[in-house]
Amino acid sequence: MLRVKTTWFKKEGERPPEEVATVMASMLWRLADKAIDNLSKADYDIITPQRGFKIIAELTCFLVHYMDRLAFDRIDDGQRQELISATGIRLAEVMEQNILDFNDGERDPDYDYQEGYITLLNQRMQDYAEFAEFTLPNGKPDFQPARFLSLMIREDMEKSDQSWIQDQLMDIEVPAMMEMAKKNMDGFYPPNEAA
Repeated sequence: MLRVKTTWFKKEGERPPEEVATVMASMLWRLADKAIDNLSKADYDIITPQRGFKIIAELTCFLVHYMDRLAFDRIDDGQRQELISATGIRLAEVMEQNILDFNDGERDPDYDYQEGYITLLNQRMQDYAEFAEFTLPNGKPDFQPARFLSLMIREDMEKSDQSWIQDQLMDIEVPAMMEMAKKNMDGFYPPNEAA
């Protein structure tokens, strides 16, 4: 089981969004990476690093959108935009660093890893904004956005895994990741009682 810090001691004044974004990006990356481990242990064929990074990208995009929805009633629009933007930028940096580490520092001369991640994130933020509901009252993901995420990942999986990966994601991985992401957001930005 992945353990992440969910209680944050307050400093004098409020933490700046960039600081929160760094912590949240690191946590979201670790949650997505753990999901890859779980999928591999459940005998899903990740096979290539490219497939693994693609799945991590899709999972983190989903979680960034979830963060945005959680932040909506907790902080003002300016802070929320800063937080989400800084989280996306930090995740793009982490994505690039992990790819470069895996490739012994060798870059693809025709592809900018950070730009590619930001482009995907912007597209997914628009895609997920189309769903009126994102979570159920019990905190689990609403069916439609979770299904959309699983379909985006399903496309890249081996044929033998395509019919089962959706269940694993929707029933197990995504709810666990959302729960941990919410705990972290609650630590930085407690929910409003009225919300």
